[in-house]
Amino acid sequence: MIEHIELFFKSIFIDNMVFAVFLGMCSYLAVSKKVATAVGLGAAVIFVLAITVPLNWLLDQYLLQPGALKWLGAEYADYDLSFLSFIMFIATIATMVQLVEIVVEKFSPSLYNSLGIFLPLIAVNCAILGGSLFMQAREIETLGLALNYGVSSGIGWFLAILAIAAIREKIRYSNVPAPLRGLGITFIITGLMGIGFLSFGGMLTGGDEEEAPKEGAPTSQVETIETETETVVELANNTKIIE
Repeated sequence: MIEHIELFFKSIFIDNMVFAVFLGMCSYLAVSKKVATAVGLGAAVIFVLAITVPLNWLLDQYLLQPGALKWLGAEYADYDLSFLSFIMFIATIATMVQLVEIVVEKFSPSLYNSLGIFLPLIAVNCAILGGSLFMQAREIETLGLALNYGVSSGIGWFLAILAIAAIREKIRYSNVPAPLRGLGITFIITGLMGIGFLSFGGMLTGGDEEEAPKEGAPTSQVETIETETETVVELANNTKIIE
């Protein structure tokens, strides 16, 4: 349970797709002018990541990894299909994005029109593919953790685009210098938000465990000073005896 909680918060705040690894920046900048549009795209990204990361985990575990085909028989145990990872992952992502596009067009035509070309472009959103590749690189052990990672990574991206959309709506009523209007001030705000998210880096890391003192070793600075003083006195006495 602890590992699920740790992975959840780490994926949202510490390893945020936008502020930590700068993935999905195209959609992040282009579709963040209105909060409503950002919410729609963010929800779509969460859904796609929540489906594709576990599916790609299954593909990686039972098809792509070296020896993953051993369930078909001993003669297939030496097969290595890892070179197909990109093709299989992108195929899975494209299928899910097509499903999302059909659902959004059916039930929310206004949102579909607002998102425009960026809805089908989720298929080539590097944040979506990055989720599957990070899952593979980090060797996530179980399907439950893969689902957790997909959902939490999507939530992290959703929070990022929602925050910048809300700020950009407020900035319209602010006196921004002319050279910085538009993408200029957006890049500056994104950088500041990225710095802010860096502060979460120590949220899940405690202090190093103190090593247990060895037998006979001093346990405090005062005892250390006393021990050193006694050693000096003994050396001085021994020197007098020799003289």
